[in-house]
Amino acid sequence: MATLDAHLVALDSRTGRLVWDVEMGKVKDNLSATSPPLVVGNKVIVGMAGGDFPARGFIDAYHAKTGQRLWRFWTIPGEDEKGVETWSGDSYKTGGGATWMNGSYDPELNLIYWGIGNPYPDYDGDARRGDNLYTDCVVALNVDTGKLRWHYQFTPHDVWDYDGVNEMVLIDFALQTRKLKALVHADRNGHFYAIDRTNGTLRYAKPYVRVTWTKGIDDKGRPVVNPKAIPTIEGVTVCPGAAGGKEWNAMAYSPVTEMIYVPAIENCAKFVNNGVEARRQGLPPGESGFSYLPGQAYGKVMAIRAATGDIAWEVKTRTPMDGGMLATAGGLVFAGDPEGNFTAYDAEHGDLLWSYQTGSGIRAAPIA
Repeated sequence: MATLDAHLVALDSRTGRLVWDVEMGKVKDNLSATSPPLVVGNKVIVGMAGGDFPARGFIDAYHAKTGQRLWRFWTIPGEDEKGVETWSGDSYKTGGGATWMNGSYDPELNLIYWGIGNPYPDYDGDARRGDNLYTDCVVALNVDTGKLRWHYQFTPHDVWDYDGVNEMVLIDFALQTRKLKALVHADRNGHFYAIDRTNGTLRYAKPYVRVTWTKGIDDKGRPVVNPKAIPTIEGVTVCPGAAGGKEWNAMAYSPVTEMIYVPAIENCAKFVNNGVEARRQGLPPGESGFSYLPGQAYGKVMAIRAATGDIAWEVKTRTPMDGGMLATAGGLVFAGDPEGNFTAYDAEHGDLLWSYQTGSGIRAAPIA
């Protein structure tokens, strides 16, 4: 397990005794760890947290028996490395790029797919001009070496804290002439993606919530940013807000219906940037960040067709959905909401079958 003080520890499952303990990074360098590791063969692969502070992110692989570090992939390129040119000046040294959710593994391709978080500072793009690779990306790494096979960036030069860490679900679906080995992902930036996981080619990217930060995705898979959505000293309203169209809580896939079930959040927020430009103008120091628009956010339980990205059905909920979902072979979908309602839906049509009030807000995914 990974710990909040950036250690990775191995415990004997029979006795609970410590087998080994390695320090992945130092707290004084703004590093911590929040997600479960991914075990592949004799490797324990784990990310780090701390990307909302001056830090430099990475993904590590350790030997499961000894704790020896086998490789490290830096999510922010270093000096003279490919991609460092996407950072102005020396902003790459503390560029964020946390890996605070765990990844997915394809044993046939021997690749792991990991989401990379936001750049630092979160809302002040003037401090780090450029695309800021590999923040807000999914990276495909060779599991044996940690070498980059390909990357796709969901939000170049992110100034809305959209991250890119939400789970990567690996599915195969049939096209007219062939079967596509896909990676599907509901990003916080409000778009639902399908990517060819063999080479990183974008299959589609479609909004699943209200989106105003971009005018669309061009034919190269790059978002066309709306200039009116760039945070200013006065503040601008942007959708989705910093909670994103979906938080880190897991969506679910049913191979029976070939649909993805997404716990969605409809929200907008006012983003303020009191960074480089404010200091240049000699303005009083102020916080950069966001504030939600009161009384406007709500949730949706959604079904999205995996092959096309089209919305099959959606059910509006009073509060934003921040619990995960479960799909079963019996044609059911389960979800929980912040008000404590545990609900069952018909997987094909979205009909609400029953709801149970648990008495406490639900933040995690059901399990069967």
